[in-house]
Amino acid sequence: MSIESIVCEQRATKFNVTWAGQGQAFLVSSVRSSADAAQAASEYYIRIAEALRENGLEVVQERIFGSLSVEASVMAARDRALRACGIASGNPVTYIEGTPPWGEGLAGTIIHAVSSSSPNDVWTIMDGKHPCGRGWKRGSLTYLMLQNINGKHGSSNGNGTRHVQVRHMLDRAERILRENGASYREVVRTWFYLSNILDWYAAFNKVRNEKYGEFGIMPGPGDRDLLLPASTGIRGESSSGAAATMDLIAIIGEPGTRAAVKQLTNVAQLDAFRYGSAFSRGALIKDHDVSLIEISGTASIDQRGKSQFVGDIRRQINCTFEKIEKLIGGEGADLKDIAAATVFVKRPEYAERFREMARDRGLEELPAVCIVADVCREELLFEIDAEAASVHLERGRHHGKD
Repeated sequence: MSIESIVCEQRATKFNVTWAGQGQAFLVSSVRSSADAAQAASEYYIRIAEALRENGLEVVQERIFGSLSVEASVMAARDRALRACGIASGNPVTYIEGTPPWGEGLAGTIIHAVSSSSPNDVWTIMDGKHPCGRGWKRGSLTYLMLQNINGKHGSSNGNGTRHVQVRHMLDRAERILRENGASYREVVRTWFYLSNILDWYAAFNKVRNEKYGEFGIMPGPGDRDLLLPASTGIRGESSSGAAATMDLIAIIGEPGTRAAVKQLTNVAQLDAFRYGSAFSRGALIKDHDVSLIEISGTASIDQRGKSQFVGDIRRQINCTFEKIEKLIGGEGADLKDIAAATVFVKRPEYAERFREMARDRGLEELPAVCIVADVCREELLFEIDAEAASVHLERGRHHGKD
């Protein structure tokens, strides 16, 4: 592996710290059984807090997946554990209903964290009086992460139809980015969590396509340069009741230069925008010491954009692994370079099937949170999104502490 990993297992949870270059890590905590949600959260947030404190790390993205019924108790346990270790607990969090395979409860947390040696290294992005993201500098690049953005907040029209909410959500993201020296043209990765996705995914795509056209990033017939971000679009409810909730990353290069970002295509899959979904299959972010690959939500879709192996969960899982291997293999990475992943299964019993097949590929330590959720097509039973890291070894590696 080209990344440093630490794996800790306790009674109810599994905790991974994966280093991605100097002073950057992904912390993935997954709940393994039907433990009490507050107890599990307390258990692994203590581990998270210790890792952050010991390594001088600041959280720049935090996503929690669990039933909405346990959100309040999970957030309270999180706050207590972080404060007890002297870690700020008021940073933005995206809490999405990601039902664990056993039913009600907590599935896990995915955190992206970076080192902070001075107060100016990492800062909070505000939307008025509301914290809505984090910014940080790494080498010559400036990163902006927006979290938990929806179309209801601060809009008198936000409670309207779903497509109206999506327009407001994307307009809000664009406004916040411009207030922070960027625009949607610098967005390299999005995560969309859609309420009842199967009811209106086509309508969501229509609005997204229209807005991306307004933002100037929709490819034309002869365009060779792909500006569309990598993306995930999955079912996910939120306690706000919003039809759609999103996170995103934008990256700004030095003045007068463009950040070293490359949108990826996959020779094993049709580009999604060619069948109406405005995203790229992945995005490569080349930093001074590490290459991060943002892997879009990937399922068993072929070179014509058609779903494969309908009704066969094993073949869909295997196909998805192969599609991801093909995508990241072209950038010199493999499945063992995955630093954080979310695994979506349509039925609870598919979770164990996934774990078996991951073990067969030597991926028993894959840092992933597994949840039950509808994918964008009724016949798709399985999807993975992920972030992979390939360290530039000639520049050295950061060794984490546990």
